[in-house]
Amino acid sequence: MSENCIFCKIVAGTIPAQVVYEDDQVLAFHDRAGRAPVHVLVIPKRHVASLDALTEAERGEAGYWLERIAHVARLLGVDQTGYRTIINTNAHGGQEVFHLHGHILGGKPIGPMVAR
Repeated sequence: MSENCIFCKIVAGTIPAQVVYEDDQVLAFHDRAGRAPVHVLVIPKRHVASLDALTEAERGEAGYWLERIAHVARLLGVDQTGYRTIINTNAHGGQEVFHLHGHILGGKPIGPMVAR
């Protein structure tokens, strides 16, 4: 756990979140500043700063996290119509919270992948 990480505080329960899924390794909750009708963040409970910070030894944990993202999308009912999964990495990639997280966006057509 990182003391200054907002997502670590959500995992610890010191900051409330609207949780949609939780197990011993992963937490999924609604994004407070959602950009689509469905906008959920899926995070590993263990603090990992970014996708780039994952190591080869964490390959199994990363695979589990990715599979749980798909599981949460199915729970939310966006699997049939489609959804976008976004993992922003570091500053130029648009990462704002430096705790690994995947965005699930759905509930409407999302549009182009990158603004033109």
